[in-house]
Amino acid sequence: MRTKIKEILNREDADYKVNVKGWVRSFRNNQFIALNDGSCLGNIQVVIGLDTDEKILKSITNGASISVDGTVIASQGKGQRVEVKADSITILGECDPEKFPLQLKNRPSLEYLREIAHLRFRTNTFGAIFRVRHTLAYAIHKFFNDRGFVYMHTPIVTASDAEGAGEMFRVTTLPFDKTPRNEDGTVNFKEDFFGRSTNLTVSGQLEAELGAMAFSEVYTFGPTFRAENSNTARHLAEFWMIEPEVAFNDIFDNMDLAEDFIRYIIGYALEHNKEDLDFLAQRLAEEEKQKPMNERSELGLIEKLEFVMNNKFERITYTQAIDILLDSPAYKKKKFQYEIKWGADLQSEHERYLVEKHFKKPVIVTAYPKDIKSFYMRMNDDGKTVAAMDILAPGIGEIVGGSQREERLDKLEQRMQEMHIPTEEMYWYLDTRRFGTVPHAGFGLGFERIVLFVTGMTNIRDVIPFPRTPKNAEF
Repeated sequence: MRTKIKEILNREDADYKVNVKGWVRSFRNNQFIALNDGSCLGNIQVVIGLDTDEKILKSITNGASISVDGTVIASQGKGQRVEVKADSITILGECDPEKFPLQLKNRPSLEYLREIAHLRFRTNTFGAIFRVRHTLAYAIHKFFNDRGFVYMHTPIVTASDAEGAGEMFRVTTLPFDKTPRNEDGTVNFKEDFFGRSTNLTVSGQLEAELGAMAFSEVYTFGPTFRAENSNTARHLAEFWMIEPEVAFNDIFDNMDLAEDFIRYIIGYALEHNKEDLDFLAQRLAEEEKQKPMNERSELGLIEKLEFVMNNKFERITYTQAIDILLDSPAYKKKKFQYEIKWGADLQSEHERYLVEKHFKKPVIVTAYPKDIKSFYMRMNDDGKTVAAMDILAPGIGEIVGGSQREERLDKLEQRMQEMHIPTEEMYWYLDTRRFGTVPHAGFGLGFERIVLFVTGMTNIRDVIPFPRTPKNAEF
């Protein structure tokens, strides 16, 4: 029976029989194999006999997979506490070193590794990233489950645009060469599979609100899609979203929940992925040394995560944020690329200034102008702003967006008319306001954004297994 390398390295004892399986990371002196099975960052050293069959020796190359039966013994050399003395070795899969594109001794660039994303999991960096990603996903489910939330699977195929932005991928079975048309030349979607125009979802929020009106507390965690033609380090066409919706919560309850949530999952990763995070922190520190002194981060990765854990998030209004930005040295020296004025949306450079330069900790911005926010956000008493909230994090900018939802039927219908959202098609959403409406609130956390933050990576394509971006849908 196979024993995972992580289990061997975590045990205190030695002198017991094991079977280990994994991939060869290195092989030196025809005697010492560094073997990794992905269960942890560390390798186990396998020591083979000098009389090992020549054919087997030639097959032990970087990337090859092997099975080893042997004994765990105290290591005689430096660098490891225990090692496996091999009794027998079986080659499971050979690997031609001349053709294998992943030569680990020459540290490949992240750009190159994106081109071979099907193999990059075998590197230390991506092994650490995706073990952390797994832990964060588990922590998210644990956080909500322990608080009595109901996990809802919301539709991936939808006829509604929750964001109102229109940047959606169409789902259709209609032929492209002979698309059925109406008399006015428009596409006849009645001939389509669902009998109407449908798309891949950008959010599960609207459906989650329906669940909250019965279960009080629900959350979604699923794939979402946005056809935004953006090739930046912060955007993906396919990504994962976590969206809790809570009946009877107002905007302040919403902020408290989001802050507790972020602290919890970061703490969970710090507790359960210390080895991986220490490795990623060292990697980040080496990268920081290559930057000019004035561009280096003041905190290392672990210090940054612990700082978020141990400090209350700053809470300011959008109006206060605009005032801070207008009064900033960066604005006065014309260092901002985008305009700053009341009524304009905050850009990433503005958000990062607030977090990294002014407050030097995560910031929650509330009370945004109604004209730059979605139709479902609750109108504040001033008639100009809505009960919205964005959480801004160092190095990324916006990491969470949410709001108290508009529970008043007349106010919601008025906003939908102003924003040209068809109330007839959204009857099901309005029914929750007709039949037992209650104050409620929720938020969305982009999963890749939080993985980016926790791992210290700088490109969102490096924290999802197979990134989907404009002109790129490999693997």
